[in-house]
Amino acid sequence: MSDVLLRLTGVSVRHEVYGEDGSMSHGPPRPQEVSAELRAGEVVLLLGPSGCGKSTLTLTTNGLIPQVVTSRMDGTVTVAGVDTTATTVPGLAADVAMVFQDPDAQIVTATLFDEVCFGPENLLLPVGEVLGRAEEALRRVGLWERRDDDPEHLSGGGRQRLAIACALALRTPVLVLDEPTANLDPAGVEEVYRTLREIAAERDRAVLLVEHNLDAAIDFVDRVIVLDAAGRVVLDGPARTTLIEHVDELVALGVWLPVATLAALRLRAAGIAVEPLPLTPRELAAVLDEHPTLPPPRARSAAESTPEPSIRVRNLTVHHGRHAVLHDVSLTVRAGEFVAVAGANGAGKTTLAQAIAGVAGARRGAVTVTGPAGFVFQNPEHQFLTNRVEDELAYGMRVLRLSPAEIGARVDDLLDRLGLRELRTVHPFLLSGGQKRRLSVGTALVTRPKVLVLDEPTFGQDRERAAELLDLLDALHRDGTTVVVVSHDMHLVAEYATRLLVLAEGRVIADGPPAEVYADAAVLAAAGLRPPPIAQAVRALTHHPEWHGLTRLADLPACETAR
Repeated sequence: MSDVLLRLTGVSVRHEVYGEDGSMSHGPPRPQEVSAELRAGEVVLLLGPSGCGKSTLTLTTNGLIPQVVTSRMDGTVTVAGVDTTATTVPGLAADVAMVFQDPDAQIVTATLFDEVCFGPENLLLPVGEVLGRAEEALRRVGLWERRDDDPEHLSGGGRQRLAIACALALRTPVLVLDEPTANLDPAGVEEVYRTLREIAAERDRAVLLVEHNLDAAIDFVDRVIVLDAAGRVVLDGPARTTLIEHVDELVALGVWLPVATLAALRLRAAGIAVEPLPLTPRELAAVLDEHPTLPPPRARSAAESTPEPSIRVRNLTVHHGRHAVLHDVSLTVRAGEFVAVAGANGAGKTTLAQAIAGVAGARRGAVTVTGPAGFVFQNPEHQFLTNRVEDELAYGMRVLRLSPAEIGARVDDLLDRLGLRELRTVHPFLLSGGQKRRLSVGTALVTRPKVLVLDEPTFGQDRERAAELLDLLDALHRDGTTVVVVSHDMHLVAEYATRLLVLAEGRVIADGPPAEVYADAAVLAAAGLRPPPIAQAVRALTHHPEWHGLTRLADLPACETAR
């Protein structure tokens, strides 16, 4: 691990900001004065709260900033000894491969096979090598059998795997991945990290990873760099010791931690000794089994809903081209339910959500929704209509002809609740991924719909903002709003949903309370799902079988003040 493949020296980036009069200036630096080195054989995890500049920093590694994305960059970035501002972006393609947060931003051809061939072809490699690399990469991510398909026919997770295949086919010394598993089902996450572990084992590359799913990444990462809210480096060290020894600082920053670690912190607060601090479900199970006695889990309160149906779906079939995505789906959602929809990539989850919200394409069958519905797209940029954050929030209310005073009050309230007040005049496309997601949720919330449908609402969010958003949805649910969430996050589903629908190949194969569905191994296997991390931990307990049915952090024993 001696060869420095990527060096960042005093890197700060200021994005362009436009005033009401059209004048341009540069905003505050995010990230700010970042210095770090990545050596051959290292896998480095970049952590930090939403908006601190993680994605921006990744864009400096291959010259997109400042050469393509017009921003002011101070400091220097060198890859394999080459200054990224001293050569072209295409010239850096042989040294740096990147998987963007939004896979749609990097797909340019009409078939999966052509897409993966595109990069090696532009490196002027021999035809045989191009074809061999493309096949190997597509097989690694499970897309070889679909090599002749148009990328637009893939699910969001499928496009994410395609983007990863494109990066793998380049075989660059530096691999940069920005939320590579954000749109993947649990089985797909395992597959991607299995592939990345194989690559890391070769010890001739440096990998820079931005990832919120620490439960999947922790055993893969060598080192952690942590940015604070201002984009400065506050921690840089070995992954396990940094996460364990600085857990209080990380909690204060609001960044994601492994669920096993969050469970241990909650148990410690309840007076249950958990030493050493675990990072994986296996480690949590081992330390809990050392306790001769454990208090019983907390009783789960019954879900409240009304008998009146809020959503009726009858014999719904939806086609994308000639391909049927949903097959004769029927279901009823009662007013006030919090329903999660889960399943493998391509199972039809997003299509079902779009049908409920009235934005799906050609279909047969009937969908009836009682009252106004709000919808949050999987990709926030697909729903932005204006040039300023505050105008984006106000747009729907102006269509409804609400008074200026009411519009202003609601906009101000949501700007505060979503942590966007300082960004009210910024163009939505210049926000970070997490900020875009919060804005997209805000545009649906601001009109106060009776039914709220959200596709992957926590994508791109740090732990603190995700918790705030989910608590907001939970409060709306308790007040009678019907909430339907599409999510691959099994922890989110377990903590908040009162009901879980599981889709497989366009059909509903399970429908019930999350704890019951998670106990059905056949359903999980058919849908490519996994139990949430806390369930994985407690099911491995040998001395405390009374804990085996626990699936949520909220069910862990808590101190009296938390009850």
